[in-house]
Amino acid sequence: MVSSETSRKVTIHDVARSAGVSRQTVSRALNDKAEIDGTTKQRVLDAARELGYRPSRFARGLVRQDTTTIGLVIPDLLNPFFTEVAAAALEAARARGWHVVVYDTSDSAEEELGTLQVIGSQVDAVVGYFSRPEDELDRFTRGIPVVLIGREHHTPRFSSIRVEGAHGVQAAITHLVRAGHRRIGMLDHAGRAEPSVRRDWFAAAVAAHGLQAEVVERAAQSVDGGAAALEALLAEHPDVTAVFTFNDIIAMGALRAARRLGRRVPDDLAVIGFDGLQLGTVVDPALTSVALDTRRLGALAIDQAARLLTGATPLSADELVIQAELLVRESA
Repeated sequence: MVSSETSRKVTIHDVARSAGVSRQTVSRALNDKAEIDGTTKQRVLDAARELGYRPSRFARGLVRQDTTTIGLVIPDLLNPFFTEVAAAALEAARARGWHVVVYDTSDSAEEELGTLQVIGSQVDAVVGYFSRPEDELDRFTRGIPVVLIGREHHTPRFSSIRVEGAHGVQAAITHLVRAGHRRIGMLDHAGRAEPSVRRDWFAAAVAAHGLQAEVVERAAQSVDGGAAALEALLAEHPDVTAVFTFNDIIAMGALRAARRLGRRVPDDLAVIGFDGLQLGTVVDPALTSVALDTRRLGALAIDQAARLLTGATPLSADELVIQAELLVRESA
């Protein structure tokens, strides 16, 4: 007897490989279509039974079997950055006639695991953000292409899109130094056990200018989190005259806290975010940010998934890089 855990891991691609047929042939056999001969159909059914494959209710009912379906995994759709990436990916997928299923993991490792346990039987490829160990990703997505965003991959069948922000953060700190700032702090992401790579970029940029040791406060990824973190940082280090933040949402909270504390931005306190959200143009003052091209990021992920699905030559590692650039507005 095949355990329920094993059944969850088996995908239509595994059945196709075992039976020596295409995914479409497996679909026709399991749906009792007349387009295939009886011998082939029986071979597929035998393979499915031996592997313990059970087509999901979702795959059988909500999505046509002849439609390519992409699973897009997003940590937090309430965060405008991920909304922008998702919108770009959806647009790119629609242009190909593909169906996209969006999974919001609420930036939770447990929710992410739950998504992984069902996603393999529902989609043809997976694109998105993951924090779980790569061996787990491999186990639950057997037989389907996986494109990771913002994370390096080691599993050969995976691909990844890398965000390179070191030069953009260096430009941001140089911009602040040229404006006369010598005591620069950072509001990092509090949801991680270890410092973020953006903190590493910040530390390197500060050190390159020979400034004092970095001043860092951890912040929840929300406007309120950014406000609370800035207040805590300034209470301990009142001499700080500029802050760089993990993302734009935290930076917007910092703007709110600065106003509450009576600090004028950018005269008394300069603020620079990271992401380059369109939302940054509607706050006052408009937010200076180390910006990423979210449209290109989402489209690139879908393009690479398409190449992996069709057997076309995948984009190289050098082509799968999104460079962050300083976008100067009014807050710094």
